[in-house]
Amino acid sequence: MDVSTLARELKDWLETKALPIWRGQGFDTRSGGFVETIDMAGKATRAHRRSRVQPRQVYCFAEAGQRGWQGHWKPVAEAGLAYFDKVYLQPSGFYGALADADGMLLDASFDLYNQAFALLSFAYLAQVFPERRAEMIERSNSLREKLEAHCKHPVAGFDEDNPPRLPLCSNPHMHLFEACLASEEVEGFDQVAWANLADEIATLCMDNFIDRETGALREFFDHDWQPMPGDKGRIVEPGHQFEWAWLLLRWSERRGNAEAIVKARRLFEIGEQYGISASRDVAIMTLLDDFSVADPIARLWPQTEWLKAAIRFAALTDGEERARYLRSAARAGHALKRFLTVPVDGLWRDKQRADGTYVDEPAPASSFYHILCAIYELDDCLKRL
Repeated sequence: MDVSTLARELKDWLETKALPIWRGQGFDTRSGGFVETIDMAGKATRAHRRSRVQPRQVYCFAEAGQRGWQGHWKPVAEAGLAYFDKVYLQPSGFYGALADADGMLLDASFDLYNQAFALLSFAYLAQVFPERRAEMIERSNSLREKLEAHCKHPVAGFDEDNPPRLPLCSNPHMHLFEACLASEEVEGFDQVAWANLADEIATLCMDNFIDRETGALREFFDHDWQPMPGDKGRIVEPGHQFEWAWLLLRWSERRGNAEAIVKARRLFEIGEQYGISASRDVAIMTLLDDFSVADPIARLWPQTEWLKAAIRFAALTDGEERARYLRSAARAGHALKRFLTVPVDGLWRDKQRADGTYVDEPAPASSFYHILCAIYELDDCLKRL
């Protein structure tokens, strides 16, 4: 199957299967919030709800609506943000971490990761609800300014808390980088402030997150942005090699930064060469910094990041190099489709064991953000070929 056919199949699955079930079963009409999981019989569970799920689902429905999906996306996009505010927003202006299915906050702690997704949702809501753009501008600026006042790292990036909590992590910076790239393009947002923060995170990534010798991106750091001692500092996740490559490519296109393209290409090579199981042809979870396998479990989300990076590289290259990336994108798309083969169309498996069997568990809503973004990125990049 060629990539174009694969793209059409995935987009049809998204619009006719996934969006309807996550709009229906995935939204709790009683509470006004999004559920954490849907079981393999197609019923919502009462699992505790991580705060990040709310703005991620808001993003999904706002983006789908912006791209012409005709389902009733507006009510859930707005209600999801209202629930996020009601349940998780703290007097500090930051969002807490976890609540139960009845909306009782269980963990009010700060996590930079959750604030990054709040910012991403503000950027998308500003685009699809023009009448709320001024509000989203104010909220976006306010949250960014609070982050800078509360947990700005003295060198670059952000601490995990104040006082600093170790390890520092590259992952929340990746999502904050994504929010910056979205925010700097929204009319009326403080484009200079968002562009400056995007540039700061890109530089931090290229100078500190990415190992100068191997070109691999690490996950955990001490307060000087050096790898954490022991095995913690050696962790390399193939999915994040792909995801950072995709983000650096987007940033480099806007800034004309050649170094970012070189770094992104190496990240992709590491992910593809060492992070894909030869027997299963899926991206696995974890390597160490010598590229040995630390965790052979394959989760759904790295397949989507493999797909996003491969197809964007294809759009930026030509000839045999483009053909190579298209082949890689096709492999990633097929890897993703395996996780989507479930009894109820529109759901997915999250974890594949080393023997190729899947963990029997409900489908997590948090994966939808990865899937939807990958399908739309595939569609967009194919139009550039």
